[in-house]
Amino acid sequence: MSEHSLELKGSLFPLSVLHCTDASAATLGPLLSAKLAQAPGFFYQAPIVLNLQDCVDVPDFAALKHLFSELKLVLVGVTGASASVKTAAQQAGLAVLQAGKAATTKSAASEAHSTSSSAQSAQKTAATHSLAAQPVMMDSKVVEQTVRSGQQIYAKGADLIVKGAVGAGAEVIADGNIHIYGSLRGKAIAGASGDTSKRIYCYNMQAELVSVAGNYWLSESLQGEFWGKPACIKLQDETLVISELV
Repeated sequence: MSEHSLELKGSLFPLSVLHCTDASAATLGPLLSAKLAQAPGFFYQAPIVLNLQDCVDVPDFAALKHLFSELKLVLVGVTGASASVKTAAQQAGLAVLQAGKAATTKSAASEAHSTSSSAQSAQKTAATHSLAAQPVMMDSKVVEQTVRSGQQIYAKGADLIVKGAVGAGAEVIADGNIHIYGSLRGKAIAGASGDTSKRIYCYNMQAELVSVAGNYWLSESLQGEFWGKPACIKLQDETLVISELV
């Protein structure tokens, strides 16, 4: 075997995190089924991490894996779990992942406030260098016509520009930003590779679903002030925000 035939590298992939207080298969089954029915196909074979920070009992992971398999989801691991839950998860063949920033505990936040002045200085220096760094430029994929129902367009490693509309039942996906110079009535998924800085721009917001880096809203959450208007969707403080496109 060649010494270069196998490489193990670190990488980042967007994962959907399911927060629940009751992780029993009997409880999660109907709730997940109802949620998935709102966006058919969007979570097909999606990797899911269970956030069990608020769970007291040790879940039956064998039953959960079976449930997720039936729902065409892939349960890959847990986060925010107690020691006993971590052990049970590992015995079931699941990964134990470190909680992200959103799950940071109050004690950790308190500890952060007591950071020494030297550490704060180092952070400021690092932030200065980060701001000075040149932004990564992405190529653009341009679609000249309307994207019709049943069509899917994916701009891998690029922004996506649609000069027409995106019809109901159509799906546009980009690792970068998405620009739609018409009505968005289907699904738009920006930052598909996990980049939280990406945005969706459209001239008429009537979407079935919008998503940035795995965070999504369905149509019912969009039907407000900006429905039917030019809009921009972005992530801010780990939450989707919609604003007027001016």
